[in-house]
Amino acid sequence: MKKCSKTAHHSLTELNITPLLDLAFVLLVIFIITTTPIVNDLNLDLPTASKHEKDPPRKANYVTVEASGTLWLNKKEIILQGLYENMIKLRTVDPDLSVIVRGDSKTKYQRIIDVLDVLQQANVTKVDFATDPVASGNQE
Repeated sequence: MKKCSKTAHHSLTELNITPLLDLAFVLLVIFIITTTPIVNDLNLDLPTASKHEKDPPRKANYVTVEASGTLWLNKKEIILQGLYENMIKLRTVDPDLSVIVRGDSKTKYQRIIDVLDVLQQANVTKVDFATDPVASGNQE
């Protein structure tokens, strides 16, 4: 009685390279498609288009809160109620109003919250905070 027939042993030693050829052809097709040559064989006088100037960036409005609690709007001293009224006026002129809040590091947190409340009541949605980048090695 034979444990392994000759035909069974012969089929185990053959390597099926059909999947490898399929993979090679697929990679070849992808390579051919992605590396199309630049066509410069014809001298054409291409038409020109007018150059569109970029819109100037929108002016950001700065609300500055000093350590003493004094408020400034664009370098003009203001009180909290006046800030609300000015934000309403600025927002009616520019519905996409952008405000940057600058606070001294020693400012009481409640004063910053008061400013944020006023901006929210005036429906100002684009609010950012100004910070100074920390130099390497100076992190606390």
